[in-house]
Amino acid sequence: MRGPTTRRRSDGASLKGAGMATSDLGDSDTEPRPPGAAGPGGDQRNRDRDDAAADGSAIPTVHVREVRQGHKPGERYVRVHRPFHHTFRESGPDTLVAREHVYVPRSTIGRLWQRARHLLIGRPLATSELAHERIPKTKALAVFASDALSSSAYATEEILRILVMAGSGALSLTLPVAGAIGVLLAIVVTSYRQTIKAYPQGGGSYIVSKDNLGTWPALVAASALLTSYILTVAVSISAGVFALTSAVQELHEFRVPLAIFFIGLMTLINLRGVRESATVFALPTYFFITMALGMIGFGLFRLATGSMAPDPVETAREIEAWRQSGMVESLSLLLVLRAFASGCAALTGTEAISDGVPAFKPPEWQNARTTLTWMAVILAVLFLGISYLANQLGLVPTVHETESVLSMIARSVFGFGPLYYLMQAATMLILVLAANTAYADFPRLSWFLARDHFMPHQFSFRGDRLGFSTGIITLGLLSVLLVWWFDAETKALIPLYAIGVFVAFTCSQAGMVKRWWTRREPGWAYGLPVNVVGTITTGLVAVIQAVAQFTHGAWIVIVLIPIQVIILRRINAHYVRVADQLAMEPSNEPMQTLPEPILIVPVPGLNRAVARTLSYARAMSKNVTAIHVTDDLEEGAALKRRWKQWGSDIPLVILESKYRALQSPLLHYLDAVAQKNPTTPITVVLAEYVPRHWWEWPLHNQTALQLKAALFFRPNTAVVDVPYHLAR
Repeated sequence: MRGPTTRRRSDGASLKGAGMATSDLGDSDTEPRPPGAAGPGGDQRNRDRDDAAADGSAIPTVHVREVRQGHKPGERYVRVHRPFHHTFRESGPDTLVAREHVYVPRSTIGRLWQRARHLLIGRPLATSELAHERIPKTKALAVFASDALSSSAYATEEILRILVMAGSGALSLTLPVAGAIGVLLAIVVTSYRQTIKAYPQGGGSYIVSKDNLGTWPALVAASALLTSYILTVAVSISAGVFALTSAVQELHEFRVPLAIFFIGLMTLINLRGVRESATVFALPTYFFITMALGMIGFGLFRLATGSMAPDPVETAREIEAWRQSGMVESLSLLLVLRAFASGCAALTGTEAISDGVPAFKPPEWQNARTTLTWMAVILAVLFLGISYLANQLGLVPTVHETESVLSMIARSVFGFGPLYYLMQAATMLILVLAANTAYADFPRLSWFLARDHFMPHQFSFRGDRLGFSTGIITLGLLSVLLVWWFDAETKALIPLYAIGVFVAFTCSQAGMVKRWWTRREPGWAYGLPVNVVGTITTGLVAVIQAVAQFTHGAWIVIVLIPIQVIILRRINAHYVRVADQLAMEPSNEPMQTLPEPILIVPVPGLNRAVARTLSYARAMSKNVTAIHVTDDLEEGAALKRRWKQWGSDIPLVILESKYRALQSPLLHYLDAVAQKNPTTPITVVLAEYVPRHWWEWPLHNQTALQLKAALFFRPNTAVVDVPYHLAR
């Protein structure tokens, strides 16, 4: 297609070195001069470039100038041709910007696939549309604290699920264990307040560890976090489905498909690039807080007035069910530590605010610290309040996880009325939305690791909707695998959950201790002991997690973290080797002059596609050889006769392959050529038929595709594919 042209003439002025007319030849009506194109010497440089393009000495990038003779003697004019005008616009010297319709696929299948993608995840977003919205504390609490607050919905149940195995007497330890976890929450939050102040641009465990402790501790923290993010999705979604099936128990047997559906939904939402809308998150988060606080307050009122009391018959029946199930243990320190380790799931998600400090309104670190404190207070009230009600009501988790403890509390407080179902709906919503914390942090951590060359670089690319789509899809697939493998049972996933979180906590706090000690920044005398206590406490809890839960699934995470660290290091070593081999100094390494390549053209016979390929090869080099591999020498002799009749000066070599193999004889022939000419590059030129319709592809044997795959890993060998498009 011919682009717009501009014809300008003037009989007065003359061009440099040529007595012809000139003026500003840019198409000013449709293409304004881009910024930077003008200025001292700019017009002359553009004219020189365009004249060179018109002479064929350079590839035209924007427009071509053709000098033409006018109607009068001595009159000449310049004709400007813009071959790229309809598909590109000029944004600067030798810089083109593709127009919107360029991104529309040419094939029917490609267009259908694009429409399907747009329907599922929306239209592509330009990089310039990437925005960083600052949010106030009230909305930030909803965005960053949903994961931590939602853990109060199942943390108490996990404590009870361990203690009940020692009988009804062990249930009296529920409140002491919950109180110890509350103290731990205060220590962790106080420690992270120091991290937020020291890292106002975001201080996740990987960043803090890498900045202060070095590569190996940073990779341990990163591996622990990657594992915990996957488990966050699996646990939150499974707990959300449990809240749903507790209210509608007929759905219990469909919990795995429901969990997979919710994971797919969250994955799709994040692929669409819908930003964490603070308003959308605020509604279910504050809805849950309101309903849970209302349930706790009303429950305490009913206990105080005597209008609600425990049901000893129901409690005895459930304890008997546990005894008959065989899951019975004697009360021991290890059992109490297991209950404590399971209940520590209440602390998961407390790191999210320190990761998202830049999203707060100024002053960022002060607002983030305030929000973290609010979150801790609300979480402590919810967790301790739910634990107290469960203890006072004598509630026991069901053996086969048919109803959650939170559902039992809501049923006891509200009865089977609208408030009960509202409470279950609020619980399900916040648990499902809590998974979005992992969908935000897992791709972002993967981006950090890919940036530092510890993960495949695919994790650093943004998708159509500006999200890190590779990380989002990977998280979704791994979470689905976990949910399917563990049958969407929260009790089975919890032993794997918290250990990774506390390993990351420990690395982060240890990094802060090193920072305070080495830098002696203002406030270090207060911050150092706080983070020392945080390091010792979280490290001790990580050890308790590993010991108490080892035989119940924690061994998987304990083994997986060092394996991940080794894999990350191996990936980094590969990228370092590649960078070392590819690095160059332009001033010390001028462009290398290679000898004329040897061109090898495999030919199946003599036809128009082969003739066109041979002509293409001859245009690149005079050193061309045609190769025909056959198991029939008579057929080869017939081809030689046709070749001679054709009159080509390109030599034809017949390779006999008595076992009808194509690749092996050809590769060994290339070995012989390379041995004779070790420094000369070899180029294999392939003729390939391109059918008009996609369904015609299977009718051809795809020999060229097989040869390309075989030659891809061969050193000093290039492959050129010359397609021949069939008309019909």
